[in-house]
Amino acid sequence: MKRITLAGLSFVSILFLHSCQQPEKPLVANHNYQYLEEITLEQLQEGYKQGTFTIEQVVSDYLKRVEDLDKSGPELNSIMFINPKAIETAKKLDQELKEGKSRGPLHGIPIILKDNIDTHDMPTTAGATVLRNSYPPKDSHITKRLREAGAVIIAKANLSEWANFRGNMSSSGWSGMLGQTKNPYVLDRNPCGSSSGSGVAASANLCAIAIGTETNGSIVCPSNNNGLVGLKPTVGLVSRTGIIPISVTQDTAGPMGRTVTDVAITLGAMVGVDSADQKTVASAGNYLNDYTPHLKADGLRGKRIGLLKRDLGYHERVDSLMKKVVADLKSQGAEVIELDYAMERGTNGASFTVMLYEFKEGLTRYFASLGDKARVKDLNELMEFNKKDSIELKHFDQNLLKLAHEKGTLEEKEYKDALALMLKATREDGIDKLLNENKLDALMAPTGSPAWKTDLIDGDHFLGGSSSMAAIAGYPAITVPMGFVDELPVGVSFFSKAWSEPLLIEIAFAYEQSTKHRKAPKFIPSN
Repeated sequence: MKRITLAGLSFVSILFLHSCQQPEKPLVANHNYQYLEEITLEQLQEGYKQGTFTIEQVVSDYLKRVEDLDKSGPELNSIMFINPKAIETAKKLDQELKEGKSRGPLHGIPIILKDNIDTHDMPTTAGATVLRNSYPPKDSHITKRLREAGAVIIAKANLSEWANFRGNMSSSGWSGMLGQTKNPYVLDRNPCGSSSGSGVAASANLCAIAIGTETNGSIVCPSNNNGLVGLKPTVGLVSRTGIIPISVTQDTAGPMGRTVTDVAITLGAMVGVDSADQKTVASAGNYLNDYTPHLKADGLRGKRIGLLKRDLGYHERVDSLMKKVVADLKSQGAEVIELDYAMERGTNGASFTVMLYEFKEGLTRYFASLGDKARVKDLNELMEFNKKDSIELKHFDQNLLKLAHEKGTLEEKEYKDALALMLKATREDGIDKLLNENKLDALMAPTGSPAWKTDLIDGDHFLGGSSSMAAIAGYPAITVPMGFVDELPVGVSFFSKAWSEPLLIEIAFAYEQSTKHRKAPKFIPSN
């Protein structure tokens, strides 16, 4: 596998290499941080090694980009909090490198976390004003692992409030804490969610890579809308301890980046068994601390991939791009088999029922974990708080909170029946059956439509997507850019059985390397 490095390049050469991807009319001038445009984790590491720049300089320059692009300029509104200790951490990591100590491929890498992931040095709010200034007692498990790996958590990202599990007709990327996040490709278009800020931050080069979370679509959809690679791991591969929950059955965190390589590197630092999250026990023997050996240029050769035809037909130009994907896969040695399959009727409804039950229990547990600092202790008190707040119900209702509050415990027959139905439909009678009966390595479908115009009155305008089967099954999925509809990126998703991340990385990397569809955003005002 051929890798691009910065060995032997001068700072001026790097600057030229990346400045060629700048907008024709830069919105920001006078800051010499163009070298960060589309830079990879490997290029950052090589720069540190060669002394081209320091970790402190890179962190400082990313924070300047946040100020210029997120808080002014196009006002992307993707960043919730800046880490006040980011520069201090960078200096310590620089000193470690001077002493000949490196913690690995994430040493000195600036990362932004979705603001439903606990950090002891910044508030964690899920975008909700009830959690304003809520400092968790400790880092989440994945925050701790990333810091130990040498990552610099420079900021927290805006999100769809409560990870988009609050009300009907909501707008992805809106929260009571920060308002609406904008799509960096076309500013009046929607970034999707719920990992909206994470997707925008990574796409707009406000960080080296970002972390999102998904229950159903919340990593892959914002990756689609923001021209990113996004990986939703198998549920249990990555700990959820210290992440504000929706569903213990479907929730997972995952990396969102500009390249498959960056995503694979980051995933290796996030995985591992956590005694506080029982779902991770099953990952023992199924996770890798290094996924980079699966970055194979010939990773498509001999692969059999099933195309889900039922996930086509909602957008003619997306269908046209999928035809090109099929041709590209075949040219790289893969076989594509068309499948006429639809999930069992009632599967999505069963999943929704499960989410209502699990959200109620999970959120109550999270409030309890905050101790005396929690302003509310359950969904009923949360709804009462929102009714008195001047922002929370300005645009959207809280019907999902109400429906969840009305549910009972996880011992209810309704819950157990819904859980059994959804898992059987998506696993035994779904992904597993399709793979086994057709002797397939993976399935694929378009990730979603081009970004719609943001609408705070009528909410999101989804045309279609393919996240549900893998999300409900708790199986992995990866989305990769497959082209553009005018100025808007769209992606293709590959998904497979549990713990198949290495296989999906092989497929995604080979496709990415043979097509190279990722392009940096231009911050177009309207289209």
